Amino acid sequence: VQLQASGGGLVQAGDSLRLSCAASGRTSGRYGMGWFRQSPGKEREFVAATIWPGGSKYYADSVKGRFTISGDNAKNTVALQMNSLKPEDTAVYYCAAAPRVILSSIRVPSAYDSWGQGTQVTVSS
Repeated sequence: VQLQASGGGLVQAGDSLRLSCAASGRTSGRYGMGWFRQSPGKEREFVAATIWPGGSKYYADSVKGRFTISGDNAKNTVALQMNSLKPEDTAVYYCAAAPRVILSSIRVPSAYDSWGQGTQVTVSS
């Protein structure tokens, strides 16, 4: 699976951004589609994920209630709507795909074998 992420940018605290991930080369079957982020000096951390198809959604506690992940199976895209952004949300955001994902591993980066190139999100205070 090839993934292309877009939509990052520089915003102020409280603003919103919408990230999009276009997937190509996906075969049939269940996939976990996730968003992760990484800040300088920190490990890559889980943000949100959804099961494709099916739609079950999972969020990190730090973004629950502010971020929403959604998938469009027909268009092969996964979006991350980010509202009420905070400076601590500043990071490079990556989309990732995990074929035949095991739900217990959906928050684990090593469960994903395809990654997009990353898009920078910067939130100023």
